[in-house]
Amino acid sequence: MIALFAAAALAQSADVAGYARIMTRPDFAGGDGKLGYWNLYGRLLNEGPYAAVELRVDALEREPGSDDVWTDLHLRVEGGSVTNADLGNGALSLFRLSQLYTQAGNLTRAPIVWRIGTLESTFGDLGLYDLRPAQLLFDTIGGQATLQTRPVDVIVGVGDAGYALKGGRYNTVPTAGATARVRVVPGHLELGGGAQAYYEPAVAGNRNAQYQTPGMTYEDFVRGEYLQGLAEANNAVLGDIPDPDARSAASYKLVGYLGAGGGPLRWNNLFVSYQRLHPQTATVETFDGVTADLYVHDLTDERTVLIVGDEAQLRVVPDRLDVVLAGLLGVHEDGDNDLSPSDFDRRYTSLVGRAQLYATPVVHLLAESSYATETSTNGNAYREHYDSIFQGTDGVQDARGLEFGDSDTRTTWQGKGGVVLNPLGPGVYVRPSLRLLYGAQWSSQNNAFGNSFVADLDQYNTFGNVERHWHHVLALESEIWF
Repeated sequence: MIALFAAAALAQSADVAGYARIMTRPDFAGGDGKLGYWNLYGRLLNEGPYAAVELRVDALEREPGSDDVWTDLHLRVEGGSVTNADLGNGALSLFRLSQLYTQAGNLTRAPIVWRIGTLESTFGDLGLYDLRPAQLLFDTIGGQATLQTRPVDVIVGVGDAGYALKGGRYNTVPTAGATARVRVVPGHLELGGGAQAYYEPAVAGNRNAQYQTPGMTYEDFVRGEYLQGLAEANNAVLGDIPDPDARSAASYKLVGYLGAGGGPLRWNNLFVSYQRLHPQTATVETFDGVTADLYVHDLTDERTVLIVGDEAQLRVVPDRLDVVLAGLLGVHEDGDNDLSPSDFDRRYTSLVGRAQLYATPVVHLLAESSYATETSTNGNAYREHYDSIFQGTDGVQDARGLEFGDSDTRTTWQGKGGVVLNPLGPGVYVRPSLRLLYGAQWSSQNNAFGNSFVADLDQYNTFGNVERHWHHVLALESEIWF
């Protein structure tokens, strides 16, 4: 693969582009070099190393202004590991061929680009979070048509999302989606929207299709005690497990977009997405020497996710000071679960602000702050203290583990600042960027960052336990587009 990219880069009919970030963050607090858990607090200092290389090869080269047929091939290889920078130590097994497709244009009189392979349709990024809430078809292999006109772009795609949704339990999941972007006032106002639907038909006899194991409750699912309960109900050694009932499954995603800019507002992106998640296929239990697949369609088919994100890029003082403000709201709900905290039953809000002062066109000063609140809507999910394992609702401990701590809310603040060198001049998102940064985090949760600390309170614990709500890192890092 490396030889292919190198050979293509030397060819006149090929372009190579990509992205890379690499950093060192000595963590004297015993962490893994990231300031917090995830990008809810802003991507800066919360992401690891990453590299992506994209190759475009012209099979029939485009002639500008010509109506001649053209076709090209796109490949993208990407992954999140670099030697000496993370636990993966740069292993190529952690990289993947994430995009492979062929495009062709001018096949008909209409200005349509045809595409077969991996698909994608997105309205843009929340740069401070490194998220794409309004994205469709990224999980699909199939065919796509893009109609491009001056005021309107329309994308329609169809294909199979089975491998993306089900992985090793692959079953065909036909899907179709479409997006439209309208430039109401070109360069100043855009509107967009789209939808994608999935349907997994019932296939009796296929172990990877959708089923429901009779008599299985959500508590059995969470605790992993269905087989034990079956044996106890029969007052005997575990016997025959009831045959699962076949099901079909459906899910969908809706997205919306509003973009606007003008004057001191370089651009503002507002994204909305609402998704009904595809049901989980099965879980695995072992009891009394028996291991079985248990099917859980009816226990996982009411999960929804609402995400609203906004980012405004402001030119406060031209060529001297830029500010970017962003916010994120997430509402995850699981209609089948009223028993235990989970990532499918939570709400979160986040605000992030970054200011970049241009001392010179190349030397910049960066300051960023974020504040986020995460709430478990179904019981306590967070441990505020090292001994929170002994606490629960109203101070009553939950010995069987349906709660994980003593609080249903995690509050996190982060502050980051330092010196940035941008060889290409001013701009918050101008790359390459070389940075020397310091970051601090305070969280209501104890040890709220990746670490190898002991979390139990066993009296024979060699290392003991600690209480720590502050976390600090110093980072030397670079980021580049090419």
